[in-house]
Amino acid sequence: LLTQGRKILILRTSVGGTGFLDKRWGMTDDLYLRMMEMIRTALALNEENRLVAFLWHQGETDAIFGADFDTHYSHLMGLLKSVRDSFQVPQLPFIAGDFVQHWKKDNWDISVPVVDAIQAVCRNCGSGAFVQTGELCSNTQQDRIPPLPWEDTIHFSRDALYILGRRYFDAFIGLLNNK
Repeated sequence: LLTQGRKILILRTSVGGTGFLDKRWGMTDDLYLRMMEMIRTALALNEENRLVAFLWHQGETDAIFGADFDTHYSHLMGLLKSVRDSFQVPQLPFIAGDFVQHWKKDNWDISVPVVDAIQAVCRNCGSGAFVQTGELCSNTQQDRIPPLPWEDTIHFSRDALYILGRRYFDAFIGLLNNK
């Protein structure tokens, strides 16, 4: 999709094990402020640089902290609105995804309100898409004996991450085609 000579810069602003309720992603919190500064810096590098999508894959920490639907929805929608308003991109594509199903099933009661809120933001924000993770494996579903020390049920396996990345890109293409 890039014209000859152009490149894409992905700003990796996420930090694992963080959320809104632990005071990391709110409008005055460190990760939000760092993300906004990273975007400003990237845009300042070249006058042709532009913000083309906002990818989000967080929420487990807020589930663990007991976030309800309304709280998570208002935090996430507020964050997205702030980015869109600050950088004057009112229809900036927003793409978010579901949790690892292995972890979600083990933590159903706390996961559902947060995932439902993420889906609702995707539906209601204009130019949003929600990526399903149905059959994608967690780290512990790799059939390695013995399991590696970093394996857990809350993160996707390496193979699943490649598929998930493709699904995010397909969702992005879908949003572009619907404009």
